[in-house]
Amino acid sequence: MWRHIASNAMTFLVVVVFLFGGALIWAQNEYDAQGPLDQPICLQVKRGSNFSRVSEDLVSQGAISSGTLLRLGADYSDKSQALKAGSYLVPERASMSQIVDIVTRGGASTCGTEVVYRIGVTNATVEVRELDPAEGRYKEVIKFTPGEDPVPSAYADYTAEAGTRFRIALAEGVTSWHVVDELKQVDILDGTVGDLPAEGSLAPDSYEITKGDTRASVIERMQDAQEIILANAWANRAEGIAVSTPEEALILASIVEKETGGDEERAQVASVFTNRLERGMRLQTDPTVIYGITKGEGVLGRGLRQSELRTETPYNTYVISGLPPTPIANPGRDSIEAALNPAQTDYIYFVAKTLDPRDGHNFAATLDEHNRNVAAYRKLEAERANQ
Repeated sequence: MWRHIASNAMTFLVVVVFLFGGALIWAQNEYDAQGPLDQPICLQVKRGSNFSRVSEDLVSQGAISSGTLLRLGADYSDKSQALKAGSYLVPERASMSQIVDIVTRGGASTCGTEVVYRIGVTNATVEVRELDPAEGRYKEVIKFTPGEDPVPSAYADYTAEAGTRFRIALAEGVTSWHVVDELKQVDILDGTVGDLPAEGSLAPDSYEITKGDTRASVIERMQDAQEIILANAWANRAEGIAVSTPEEALILASIVEKETGGDEERAQVASVFTNRLERGMRLQTDPTVIYGITKGEGVLGRGLRQSELRTETPYNTYVISGLPPTPIANPGRDSIEAALNPAQTDYIYFVAKTLDPRDGHNFAATLDEHNRNVAAYRKLEAERANQ
């Protein structure tokens, strides 16, 4: 009898093991299989949340078939304690394993609300945007000019949301004074900057920030980024260029930045100034004269006077030879690389093609050709004045 009981018990155990193994295989396949979502969603994970709440949210939005299975999968993969607060884009048909990876890997939020503090050459704006999961792109919901426009009441609500992403977008050609002045308006930052950063030392780019970051730390990140860009560009510079130090390259790049009509022209504009330096010609560029007047603090707001073009200052390249003593703005990576790898041309002149600076320039190697280009531009000016 005991032998019969033992045999039945062994058979039962084998069946249980077989069923358990089958259940594990099913669970693993279900965990890795495509999910039921037919379009992307934005999943918000609040601070202090856990996988139980997240799984309930996912079930309610139709993103997963089983909250229990998602929690077990997170436990089994040792990710149940790695949940990160934020707003995450969950793509259509995402599996449970993909969703667990998305909400535990960390980093910047991938959807939800984004607040962008844009620092342009002459102005600054604050934009609040929200990602439309279905279209996969951000849509603007608020936009205002800090210090000029009233702050919309909804701004505080958006910035208080869990997982809101903040960044500063710094345009090419801004001056250091303007950057510091606008950072004072970024209300989620703390502290002061201290000494004004050297002109040209800040890298135009997009910088992720968080509430409580200091203004000084943001400036330091911009400076570190520019140092790396300049060092890499200098290491890959062309032979026989007209500048002899990275500092001179930064000065030339800032002039290229302020004179460039479009990305495709940077190397050509750089070639003009390179050729002038090599021939001992004066650079004769208005942006340097303007910087000598404003010191980068605001916009001149008028045309240059003849007296200003004749007055000798360290930045008046109509009077002095060579480069001015410092950069006149913060150049971007492309202008730095153009200054150190200019196009091979014989151009020494250029003038705008049209009254719209976005249309670029006409370049010339001779004074006669340049005069014809200037005459064509003056004609356009006269036609507009007579309209």
